[in-house]
Amino acid sequence: MADGTQTPERAFPRATEERPTLVLPHQDVRRRKPPALSFLLRLETLRRFARVVSLMALDFAGIFAAILTALLFKELVKHGDLAFQESLQTTKESVAFAYLLTVLLFAKEGLYAERSVRPGMQKVISSLFQVTVVALIYALIATDRSQYSSYYIFYGTLAFAFLFVASSRWAYEKLTGAMLRAAGYRRRAVLVGSGKHIEDVAHALSDEVNVPVQMLGFISLTPRPDNGLRSLGQIGELPRVLDEHGVQEVIIADPDFPQELCVELVDQCHRRGVHVRIAPSTMEILVQRAAFVPGATVPLFELRPPVFEGFDYVLKRSFDWTAAFLITLVASPVLLLAAIAVKLSSRGPVLYHSIRPGVGGEPFACFKFRTMRNGSDQLQADLESLNEASGALFKIADDPRLTPVGRFLRRYSLDELPQLFNVLAGQMSLVGPRPLPQRDFDKLEDWHKKRYLVMPGMTGLWQVSGRSDLDFDDLVRLDFLYLERWSVGLDLSILLKTIPAVLRKRGAY
Repeated sequence: MADGTQTPERAFPRATEERPTLVLPHQDVRRRKPPALSFLLRLETLRRFARVVSLMALDFAGIFAAILTALLFKELVKHGDLAFQESLQTTKESVAFAYLLTVLLFAKEGLYAERSVRPGMQKVISSLFQVTVVALIYALIATDRSQYSSYYIFYGTLAFAFLFVASSRWAYEKLTGAMLRAAGYRRRAVLVGSGKHIEDVAHALSDEVNVPVQMLGFISLTPRPDNGLRSLGQIGELPRVLDEHGVQEVIIADPDFPQELCVELVDQCHRRGVHVRIAPSTMEILVQRAAFVPGATVPLFELRPPVFEGFDYVLKRSFDWTAAFLITLVASPVLLLAAIAVKLSSRGPVLYHSIRPGVGGEPFACFKFRTMRNGSDQLQADLESLNEASGALFKIADDPRLTPVGRFLRRYSLDELPQLFNVLAGQMSLVGPRPLPQRDFDKLEDWHKKRYLVMPGMTGLWQVSGRSDLDFDDLVRLDFLYLERWSVGLDLSILLKTIPAVLRKRGAY
């Protein structure tokens, strides 16, 4: 310019003066495809059709088997006879409606989408629960209720659908994933961004089991950071990298990625048929639950507090009470043996009442089997220098106050079983942010306390993601993620994953 100042560079400037950026002319992307490309697209359509049909067939078999098994089980318990023909006929009459609901709700949740974006098992479980609720509501308002002589068909079918549908889909994912790996299929991906976040995302994707990712390298926004990955150039060279390396996927791994660059990046990628994905930051997680506010001059989205209210609260509370009651019945022999062992091994009460902040910071008595010598609370101040945990937590791997029985109970988290009574009393949930002792609560930062918007839980993402080995801020972020993604399916998934996490004993002390 005349005054000597430089004009701002466009989103993708030339990589060098001699090599212009590969920018395609603006044209209608819906234009007629060449014959060879049309043939490939037909093959892609056939592959998608085969995927959807195979998944729908699996779901039909699972729903049919669930209804039939529930009816056979009912006849066996009530009359001592399977009554196979009658149960089979009833199943044939009922399966169409149940299957239609299943397909519609599964499709709504993206459970027939391509592998890389298909939700996990918690979404399958959550959708099956929704199918049961809708079917039950229909039965309650149906004019002819004679065909519903017992509502066992609903919760019986739900229990067996969890088993058949979830297990068949799990087997499908494992089998097709193994076939893809055997065939050498890997998504060719490039990371875009700056800083350490690139390395973290690359490390996480290297463990992906469904469809392995071949991480070609990264494209940096700033001069090449030293992160152990292969540098493919800077952002202005993106078009060249896409063309030369046959990239299938670009992953933006930068929470502060410039908005103007993002628009151009997406355009360049979509022109070449390259998928664009974003490794979510806190903002992306928040936006998933943003609700549109109509009537504003500028389109606005409201971020509502992530609390369980209305139908969500009823659903979660019903699940908690039912599951806690059943677990208490099944675990009653273990509870009795643990109580006897604590009583006989050392002086003091069997149960320890740990006063902890609950919802909104309101204190409640959190029940645990006593694992320390009586009066050990008074010694904690003397042991602060031995604390091995980060942040607000207080943890010592070899706490000298533990009794031998207490050490065993803690190793397998059996000391926390009495919290089932807290759940039944409505003071805790089966799954949620773990309640911290008052000492730890007093050390929390303000942003940490968001986890107290909901009822504390017996287990959570902490327990299935490393337990005490994780950094405290990482633990809080896991709680944050749970609040944003909650569903009954997620709760059930965490409960199931808690069992192997406890048996591995990793990070438990």
